[in-house]
Parts: sequence; structure tokens; C-alpha cells
Amino acid sequence: MNRTYTARLRRVALTAAAGAALAVTVTACGPADGSGSDDSAAGKATSAASSDTGKDASGSGPSDQATSGSGNGRTAKEGSSAGTGSAPSGGKKGHGQTCGANDLTFSASSKSQAGGYILLAARAKSGITCTIPSGLPSISFGSAGIEAHPAEQSVGPAIELGGSKTAYAGINPKTTKDNNSVEFTFLIAAIGNSDPNPASVNTGPIKVDQPIVTNWHTSPDGTVPGDGTDQ
Repeated sequence: MNRTYTARLRRVALTAAAGAALAVTVTACGPADGSGSDDSAAGKATSAASSDTGKDASGSGPSDQATSGSGNGRTAKEGSSAGTGSAPSGGKKGHGQTCGANDLTFSASSKSQAGGYILLAARAKSGITCTIPSGLPSISFGSAGIEAHPAEQSVGPAIELGGSKTAYAGINPKTTKDNNSVEFTFLIAAIGNSDPNPASVNTGPIKVDQPIVTNWHTSPDGTVPGDGTDQ
């Protein structure tokens, strides 16, 4: 992987790992004396600003600058997280383009076949139709980017996603027989190594060592990745 893509993986991994810690540190704050008084200069400034709501800089009428492009209140960055956002990614029309990770909603589930593997499912977000190009998913673990290698000898066809249509891939996170491994609770999924917005996908605790991944399939059948001995 090139340095730019590795840097993106590191940012996604660090964001996912820090999310839970940030959630428990946020607390509500009130006035220091507990009186709830709004006599401070800040309170008066806020009241004055509130009375002028709806005027633009010229005072001629309502201004939409604060809400322009905000849509449902999500920021553009939220579209890169798995399962969040419904609007097309920046600069895309919402249909006919090549899928990026931020066009898709991902989910991961554990399966017991072949000693255990992860079934990764990807579906286009609402309002988007896009095509996953022929090739392997780009799957990695951790900020260092432990990359999954091919589990199949050849790549599959391109898959168009839209509505309820789903693409599936199988991931064997540990193909080695020894006790060496690193434990993760999420993976990083991208559509090719040049995808600018890789997504973090929760997996639950898994042990990772020399992982492998199948092609994208239109059915869960054929996504059992084996143990890597047939590569």
C-alpha cells in the first residue's frame, strides 16, 4: 500500500478506536454556582443574537448560509463510516458511478464454516446506484494496515449495487496454525487501494494473522475463504 492510503487507514483506525472513549467523557456542563442565571455577558450576547434570527448580513431577509448543504445534519465525513449517511458521496451524482466505501453500508457477521470466517456484506446507501469494479475488496486491520490477501485465484465480475441488492465477501482473519495473532474488534474496508474514504466495520473480537479475503459475490454462497493453503 502507498503512504497516502496507509495514512488514511491509520486515521480511520484511530477514529474507530477512540470513538468509545470519547463517548464516555462527554458530560453536561452548567453554571459554576448552580444558580442557572443568564446574567453573564455571554448570556446577554446570546439573547441579543437570538432576537435578530432570520436576518442576513444586509438585513434584507432570511439567510440560508448556516444550513446550506447540511441536509439531514450529517457532515461530509460521516459518510465514510460504515452504515451511516444516505446522501451520495461528494461530487457524485448518486447513480452510475463506481462505488466508493462511503457509497455503501457494510455489516460483518461471524460464520462457523471452515474453522470460522467473517461474512462481509455491502449494500448501496439509499438513493445511490453504483458499481463495484472487478477485483478484490481491500480489507485491512489496525492502523498499521495488516492487509488481507487473495483467497481465490482469479477476480470476479463487476457488481452493480442499488436498492436491496447486496455484495458479499468472505474473510479468514487467521490462516496460521500457531498462537501468534493480534486481536482487533473492527476491520477497514475499501473499494480498491485508491479508495479515498475507507470505512471502519465492527466485527467483535477477532484474532488476526495473515488474513485472506474472497472476491465480491452476489450471494453468500462461495464466500467461504478456507485456510489459505490453496492459494
